[in-house]
Amino acid sequence: MAIDGLIILDHTGRPIVQSGFHSFPPAYPLLHIDALNSALANSPRPNDVDPVIYVPGLNLESPGACCHVKRGELRYLCPVSGDMDPLYAFAFLQTFIDILHEYFGHLSAETLKDNFDVVYQLLEETLDSGGHPLTTSSNALRDIVLPPTLLHKVLSVAGVSGLASSSTNSHPFASPIPWRKAGVRYNNNEIYFDVIEILEAIVNKNGQPAASTVWGKVDSNCKLSGTPDLLLTFSNAQSLHDCSFHPCVRLQRWSRDRVLSFVPPDGKFKLMDYRYAPATASAVAQTSIPFILRTGVTIDERGGSIDLTLSSRLTTRTMENVVVELYLGEGATGASCLASHNASWTFNSKTQTLVWELKSLSPSANYTLRGSFNSAAEVPRPARAFHIRFEIPQHNYSAIRIEQLKLTGEVYKPYKGMRGTSFGNIEWRW
Repeated sequence: MAIDGLIILDHTGRPIVQSGFHSFPPAYPLLHIDALNSALANSPRPNDVDPVIYVPGLNLESPGACCHVKRGELRYLCPVSGDMDPLYAFAFLQTFIDILHEYFGHLSAETLKDNFDVVYQLLEETLDSGGHPLTTSSNALRDIVLPPTLLHKVLSVAGVSGLASSSTNSHPFASPIPWRKAGVRYNNNEIYFDVIEILEAIVNKNGQPAASTVWGKVDSNCKLSGTPDLLLTFSNAQSLHDCSFHPCVRLQRWSRDRVLSFVPPDGKFKLMDYRYAPATASAVAQTSIPFILRTGVTIDERGGSIDLTLSSRLTTRTMENVVVELYLGEGATGASCLASHNASWTFNSKTQTLVWELKSLSPSANYTLRGSFNSAAEVPRPARAFHIRFEIPQHNYSAIRIEQLKLTGEVYKPYKGMRGTSFGNIEWRW
């Protein structure tokens, strides 16, 4: 399997970066750009466009497909053809986006234009001319492609770029471990773990979860000297399923003992992904929803009324950045609402969506939103479900903790830290 190339579009749909497409005619990338822009223009909502779009070829015998994702204001395209698994393309897109984030932080069209040389060097190193991914480890890439800094830009413009690259490793790939540099040294040896979990659920009109799944990941920031060999033990590890790991993790040890044995990369990296399933006697275990939404929606001629009450089920934690959305249907023209506790609400005329935003949801209070909406349709047809998003700092649905961290291969004792954050993405039907 091979990827035909990569294209990055700005918010207007114009290409700002694209790979070479050496094996294809010049019109090939334009076909995919036009196919995506046409699909977006013909769709009532941009999110309704399928992530994989059929693209007719220059001749009837060679059709293709365009895999695309949107991150921020940019859209990333991966043209593919032949017998190709789209998930392969999406995995490469996500990896390349993560690399760009590590190099530039916030991504925008201006950022990529200001660093064209670095972006194209990264493209050359991560994807070869045959469409096969090459070096995708950030530690190895930093030995080859120097991250952009003000000093590097000034020296390059002045024509003394050799000085700008003097701090890099003169022997890329010198380390026997692909994901870790050789000779790393720190004054303070420490490693941090961020456990991030998101609850995706569908709740029926009686307030009971019809389906719920918790997806989690463990991000790490390693600042350890030398070549440490770590053995990490989690509490409640038996409840983690469908796990995927960084290449540094020894899979056999996890399968046998449910512990993580690995030599970590230097710096930030994603250690693992998983799905959390509560250990219960029930055949279908559901994670409880951390809030209650009492809904009252009445449909009238050319409008309707809304009466919502939101309260938290948590006893000690505060939910933050709570957003409740309801699509009011085609023809919705406006809304008039009153929110308690100084919360805010807006009506987005472009997406025809009513949005209720709360900065925090404390355990002991009820929050209400009451009002009405108008519609040009004689019989309005709003969505039959509310979409709720939220965040809970210092909390994990799985309640996993670090039980033990052993280090071998070095003589120091590392400091370890762990932080948990939970998110939610709930569909609440009424």
